Amino acid sequence: MASKHNQYGLQLSGGGGRAAYQVGVLKAIASFYPRNHGLPFPILCGTSAGAINAATLACFASCFHLGVRKLEWVWENFSTHQVYRADSLGMAKHFGHLALGRRLAGRPPSLFDNRPLRALLERVLPLERLDRHIQGGYLRAITLSVSRYHDPCSVNFYQGDPSLLPWQRFRRRGEPTQLSIDHLMASSAIPLIFPSVRLGDDHYGDGSVLQLSPLSPPIHLGASRLLVVNLDSPHGRQTMAQRHRAPATSEIAGHLLDTVFSDTLNSDLERLERINRSLSLIPPDQRQSQPLKPIETLVIKPSRDLDEIARRHYRTLPTPVRLLLRTIGVQKDSDSSLLSYLMFEAPYCCELIELGYHDALARKGELKYFFDL
Repeated sequence: MASKHNQYGLQLSGGGGRAAYQVGVLKAIASFYPRNHGLPFPILCGTSAGAINAATLACFASCFHLGVRKLEWVWENFSTHQVYRADSLGMAKHFGHLALGRRLAGRPPSLFDNRPLRALLERVLPLERLDRHIQGGYLRAITLSVSRYHDPCSVNFYQGDPSLLPWQRFRRRGEPTQLSIDHLMASSAIPLIFPSVRLGDDHYGDGSVLQLSPLSPPIHLGASRLLVVNLDSPHGRQTMAQRHRAPATSEIAGHLLDTVFSDTLNSDLERLERINRSLSLIPPDQRQSQPLKPIETLVIKPSRDLDEIARRHYRTLPTPVRLLLRTIGVQKDSDSSLLSYLMFEAPYCCELIELGYHDALARKGELKYFFDL
């Protein structure tokens, strides 16, 4: 592959069920390319649910359209039962063991049992193809972000071209490895909601938790043009009465997830923009001596409130899940974003895919310019 092609990276942030929006954006971008075209961004970086989407693209790197169709098929036919046990018997057994302080089959404690997600990933993701795509030049690298709980650190496990070197900074590092389903389960293990995963001698959880600089992995892997699909959506204005009352437990939980999944990424984008502005002030003949390089970014994010969309699909959630969420104040009209992260039902996912598709098409000119099409 040409060197210029290897400059393109894709950053997919985390967000639970919100990640269906990313599929719509990718579907729109795929429409710009011929059907047999490979990945337009050979550097893939994903966190949490975004890691699963990135891994799917990597498994089908030689045919971008096929990878997007695979993603669309999974998300359009999604149900909560494919992510975590949502039946009455399964949830009762799970919570019974938690109440007694016992661990099921030696697994760490969590709000939900997400073994169905592992079974789904093992069924649809041929990770053995990654090396073949790397050797063929369709994929330069894929990295999945996880958070290490013991000796806290953000770790980016990557599989890619042998010339790529590991890196280490304060509480963040990149380590080469052969990626597995365990890495995906760890990256998407939302704290307390899903159980941590043991990799080697340590336990790991959702990559968003300790991610101090989410844009650094693609840059370390060589990207200088970065497409970021950010799942931070606009929120409706609160009334004075809502602002004056104390926030409910469900609202606090939603704010925590918003912080984990979006705030650090938004902050890093601001920092990158400041660095780019500073570099532009340096005369061109002196830039070669600088350790920093300008990074061109294009950010796509939802144009509508994903919380409001989730509330409209509240009734599609399995009854046991709705009853559980009600105990912490999450109901159909609750002012909490928690619902939009835990919703994995097909009607909700399909609406997010459609939104992502139209949001990306509305910026078709920018995207084509970005990819030199």
